[in-house]
Amino acid sequence: QVQLVESGGGLVQPGGSLGLSCTASGSISSINDMGWYRQAPGNERELVASITSSGRTNYDDSVKGRFTIARDNAKNTVYLQMNSLKPEDTAVYYCTANIWRSFPPYGRYDCWGQGTQVTVSS
Repeated sequence: QVQLVESGGGLVQPGGSLGLSCTASGSISSINDMGWYRQAPGNERELVASITSSGRTNYDDSVKGRFTIARDNAKNTVYLQMNSLKPEDTAVYYCTANIWRSFPPYGRYDCWGQGTQVTVSS
């Protein structure tokens, strides 16, 4: 009964920027870590960036200095601002959130968005 809805993907030229957002809704008591993963054809799904409930961030070396992750706890939303995009950033991007449910079945769950395509090409 928890849903993560992403938006913001699309086509952009190398060097351009895109901003992704993901909002969690449903039977949520609290949200722990949130993050963004990506998966390109032929590659494993990899962690791009993560952020704790208090705002501590972590980035993959390939995006550090170019991407920024942020969150709005009041809105249950996580953002990924992507600047200086490169062709190798092309992938399906998935948001994730570790959530304590507020309704049965109670527990802590890793929830995933549906994925949004980011294509960097000239």
